[in-house]
Amino acid sequence: MARKNLLAGLADDTSDQSHSTASYPIRGASKSMIRSIDELAKQADRFLEGETVIEIDPATIDGSFVSDRMEDDTDQFKDLLEAIKERGQNSPVLVRPHPEIDGRFQIVFGHRRVRVARELGRKVRAVVKALDDKTHVIAQGQENSARANLTFIERAVFAKRLEDLGYDREVISSALAANAAAVSKMISVVSRVPASLIEKIGSAPSVGRERWVEFSLLVGRFGHASKLDAVVSDAAFHELDSSERFDRLFNALNKSAKPVKKTIEKKAVHSSWAPGDKSVTVVSKAVGKSYTLALRDKNAAIFGGWISENLEGLYRAFMESGKVRKTGD
Repeated sequence: MARKNLLAGLADDTSDQSHSTASYPIRGASKSMIRSIDELAKQADRFLEGETVIEIDPATIDGSFVSDRMEDDTDQFKDLLEAIKERGQNSPVLVRPHPEIDGRFQIVFGHRRVRVARELGRKVRAVVKALDDKTHVIAQGQENSARANLTFIERAVFAKRLEDLGYDREVISSALAANAAAVSKMISVVSRVPASLIEKIGSAPSVGRERWVEFSLLVGRFGHASKLDAVVSDAAFHELDSSERFDRLFNALNKSAKPVKKTIEKKAVHSSWAPGDKSVTVVSKAVGKSYTLALRDKNAAIFGGWISENLEGLYRAFMESGKVRKTGD
């Protein structure tokens, strides 16, 4: 197939041309990259433009043949459920006729909206469009890149799954709206970090590309497998959130992480003084270069005020006493 026809059929052309072409025809990854989230969202919307929205029983809808999410965000899902419960489903999902099972459909994008419909016992508003596998993954990737806030590692896992399914880097770049270099980094990270370890870490929403790249380079070093096993086998590890689990593993492997210096705690020297009438008590505490006085009892406030007012004279008397040590500074 010629590259210029890679996205043929993704959306109907609204121009007066006599034949249908893609809204963003692919002519090489470097020329076809969608440069902004807004443009990407518009491209995803074109899959729905001019199509009839129908209601479908969510029980007849199966998930995509390639997953792009590692875990559900419970809070976001609850918010979506409440919004649809109160106001209805505003945006339709995109499904295609199931390629292998008659009478069923396969989600292209809108997984969470379908799940909400199932939980609410409602039909889901959907556009049904006959798409081949290649167009399916491009549409799914573009929609999620524009709106689903996938983390770096979720995008990387999706890219690797597409590659494993036989798609070339140009298709993967189009699906993720990423250039060839970015896709290469994604796939290299997932290739170096075992899938089982990525699954244990999770989506790590606060961890970006460069830290994942650095972590992937650390994972394969000699002796690091035992360190990873030690961290993962700790019951406390599984109580952490996803980003914290990443940090725990990263720090266990990263020798450049500076250890926290243990400070030698100096012992405090305490003393106290009181006059014969016990009208004031002065407690002193000396720790290293610091010295504090605490006054209490009946005359504490008055005596403390007097000391403050006479600090100049008291310090002059101290300097003249000969007790000052020469520092040489």
